[in-house]
Amino acid sequence: MSKTKNDISWEKIFEKHKIAERVLSDGHTIISAMDINEFREARLMTKIDHRSQLPKLFLDNKLSILPISRGEYIIGTFETFYDFNTDDIEITKIEFPTFLESLDYRDITSEATAMNCAFVSKILHDFTEEENLLPTVSGRMSSSSFDFNINTTKGLFKISVGNSQVEIDGGYEGDHSLNLIEAKNYISDDFIVRQLYYPYKLWNNKISKKVRPVFLTYTNGIFHLREYAFEDVNHYNSLRLIKQKKYAVQEGAMNIETIQQIIETVKIIKEPNIPFPQADSFNRIVNLCELLKRKDFISKEDITQNYDFDARQTDYYSNAGKYLGLIDVGRKDGQNVCYLTKKGQYIFNFSIVDRQVEFVKLILSHSVFKNTLKLYFENGEMPNKNDIVEIMKSSNLYNIGSDETYFRRASTITGWINWIMNQIEE
Repeated sequence: MSKTKNDISWEKIFEKHKIAERVLSDGHTIISAMDINEFREARLMTKIDHRSQLPKLFLDNKLSILPISRGEYIIGTFETFYDFNTDDIEITKIEFPTFLESLDYRDITSEATAMNCAFVSKILHDFTEEENLLPTVSGRMSSSSFDFNINTTKGLFKISVGNSQVEIDGGYEGDHSLNLIEAKNYISDDFIVRQLYYPYKLWNNKISKKVRPVFLTYTNGIFHLREYAFEDVNHYNSLRLIKQKKYAVQEGAMNIETIQQIIETVKIIKEPNIPFPQADSFNRIVNLCELLKRKDFISKEDITQNYDFDARQTDYYSNAGKYLGLIDVGRKDGQNVCYLTKKGQYIFNFSIVDRQVEFVKLILSHSVFKNTLKLYFENGEMPNKNDIVEIMKSSNLYNIGSDETYFRRASTITGWINWIMNQIEE
């Protein structure tokens, strides 16, 4: 895989400032924004919200970076990330206020809009169990000064923070608590704890009410809220998941009869001369399309740097979207870019439920998926990989040579069929 601009710039910084050697010698090193700016803007170089965004030299040396003031960062073998749970949880249906004209839950294009929708639809009230909930704090502010302990490869390490910049997407206060929300409108596997911990430390020292860190993810009509708690206020890695819920606006539903009708009526298309997808999560394909809907195009490097995709996943998921006719790729200003096709733009103007139906049609227009789902219904369970591979071998798939590749690609079929089944409401 080619190196990103951040990779190249960090290589130069590591060489000039002997970063790896200083961490090995002292356990950490401090670098200024001015030193980073010499090679590339510090704001871009230090925006690392997920493990996948760590520059290669950080990964190779098991390093991470945290801000300690407005102009300084500390680098060390810190454990800075926390994995999202992957439990399947039931979706709670909610009503959206019908009198609102300036806020459209079907067209959420930013984290701010997602939070506004969650507030006016009372999702936040239900989740926090705070009846009198009001927006009180948001935006950028100073962290004030505090110390904390963090796990490293050699044990606990104490970090001192002095007036670092903190950004709060939304703070909502009720009778009993202040709920500090970090919002994202894309799917990820993990997050950097700093996004919850620094605001928590700031406000826990300021008010007497309980401070509750909450992570809100919105994609494809689903609001997923997770509340965390720090068991030790002075320990960065004491974060624990307390509760979680998923919400969706009541809008109609897809049932088994809808799926079976699509199976009976969908027209099978010829397999495209495109490598068969290696992208197990259909939700991430939808989410990538949502990101592309907001812009004319996004470069592959921007997708890799700004969302929780590594370079390989960016290729896998953009190619999967291309396989379905939703995404196309091309060149713009010397970069490889992705953009929605006319079909993709058309589908993303539908309501959420109608959009899901169109996705099911796109998937089942490929015989390998249609025949796998038919076998699923016949047996009442997901076919095993051997059966799926037999279906694949009879489906004229493009450029799959070895049995090993067939079995690897079979997981994509399993993932997409499970996604279809998860759309069915009892």
